[in-house]
Amino acid sequence: MWAPVRCAVVHMVSLPPALAGDPFTLASAAGVLSLYAGLPHHAAAEERPLLLIHSINAAASAAEMRPVFEHYRRQRPTYAIDLPGYGCSDRSRRVYSPRLMTDAVHALVGEVQRRHGATPVDAVALSLGCEYLARAAHEAPAAFRTAALLSPTGFNRSEPFAGPPGSSRGSSRVHRYLAAPWLGGRLFRGLTRPGVIRYFLQRTWGAKQIDEALWAYDVLSTREPGAEHAPLYFLSGLLFSADISTVYQSLALPVWMVHGVRGDFVDYRYQAALAGKTNWSFTVMPTGAMPHFEQPDDFFRRYDAFLALARAG
Repeated sequence: MWAPVRCAVVHMVSLPPALAGDPFTLASAAGVLSLYAGLPHHAAAEERPLLLIHSINAAASAAEMRPVFEHYRRQRPTYAIDLPGYGCSDRSRRVYSPRLMTDAVHALVGEVQRRHGATPVDAVALSLGCEYLARAAHEAPAAFRTAALLSPTGFNRSEPFAGPPGSSRGSSRVHRYLAAPWLGGRLFRGLTRPGVIRYFLQRTWGAKQIDEALWAYDVLSTREPGAEHAPLYFLSGLLFSADISTVYQSLALPVWMVHGVRGDFVDYRYQAALAGKTNWSFTVMPTGAMPHFEQPDDFFRRYDAFLALARAG
């Protein structure tokens, strides 16, 4: 069951925290961010911090990283973020962009390093969150030791996304249309009915069986004030980076990319362009796009092996 403690951001009225760790807020250039800390009470508290970044969709939140958070918070300092416009973070009406999301990742890293020292962190991101992690690592390479990309976006064609730096793949005109007073709220409510959320999770899993606790939290999360603002930018394509292939190619740190073979997220043809990079490693698991939910033990074993290689290197 979800803890009875409510979100710390004042505009939230009913949403419980996404994770069982210690929730706290951080005022940042990206707005007020909701963060979760899992801090072991022994020598493991001195281990290198781990950062978790969820995906972007109509109902996203840090709850998407729950299995990873629960596993590692007993072994090392583990932090998760609700990205701007999601979960318990600021959901105000404003411009949502890759720049805003990346700034939120930078803010999380800054707070973690303030607490634990300037040691480079390990980070795990999911789906579109991978683009923001990659950009943050590109902009501040000394802040990150490794990056794990779960079912990352930007790989679904052979040609690179090599647009101007900082550009997006979306359309402001489409966003203005979707966000029109007569359409935006109605569209969002239609996309976030409980049955529709279940449908999209089943497409993500590539199976009828999904994580029911995640579905229940998604339903709650989409009922919060301002829940439609960031998703309408997502639907307009404005949260996808048009230069993300250039960003991925620029990374020099150890990168682990993992994805599944079922559901809607199985096209990773651009992976071939990175196969020759010695700092990149790739894993395909017999799952949908959420391998950390479906096969957690195997996922953790493979991730630990990746981290061990990074330490040895």
